[in-house]
Amino acid sequence: MTNYYEILGVSRDAAEAVIRDRFRALARDAHPDRFTDAAKKAEAEARFQVLTEAVNVLTNPQRRKAHDFDLDKGSGGGAFDPAAVAKVYLAKGVKAYREGDLLGAFQQFDLSVHHWGKDAKALHYLALVCSRLPGKARRGVEVVEAALKLDPENGAVHREASRLYLQVGLRTKAERHLQEALDRIPEDGDVQKLANELRPPSENKGFLGGLFGRKG
Repeated sequence: MTNYYEILGVSRDAAEAVIRDRFRALARDAHPDRFTDAAKKAEAEARFQVLTEAVNVLTNPQRRKAHDFDLDKGSGGGAFDPAAVAKVYLAKGVKAYREGDLLGAFQQFDLSVHHWGKDAKALHYLALVCSRLPGKARRGVEVVEAALKLDPENGAVHREASRLYLQVGLRTKAERHLQEALDRIPEDGDVQKLANELRPPSENKGFLGGLFGRKG
């Protein structure tokens, strides 16, 4: 796997200032504007992109932590398994969520999805946390849509989709996914609260009557 420390030529305990200084020095030499020959310019552009990715990862605490984890996992022998790494982050996220640490849970679930974006459970958990954190609704919409593609019959995922669509102002989509949630988990308390928020009794008694009259 790619080792960004080796690309920049810094140690794994290098401070952020050292990493940025090293990037600037290498970027000057690799900048595409220094070349006129088409082949050399293209090669420089590719090199410059790798250097930029390296500094972006190593100066972001969460991404650097994930990269360090990947390096350690990859050096343990055998093929690197991103799905296995993702499960570790998922477990940490669940623990943080149960302890009430929503921001910590968001970071762990986000890392899980970053490593393996095909786990509907991780996507669902990330969407759930996004719906409860300020400023994360649009990210939540993105991941809940991915979760629905993988697990379209999951009522809880439809519930979070409804909540998130409502938060970003897409009321029609919110109502559609609420109905999907009602069809699957009609006794869920959060679904009932969403129904009250989307269709107050004064606006649509029939809608809520259908909700509370369901038997499963």
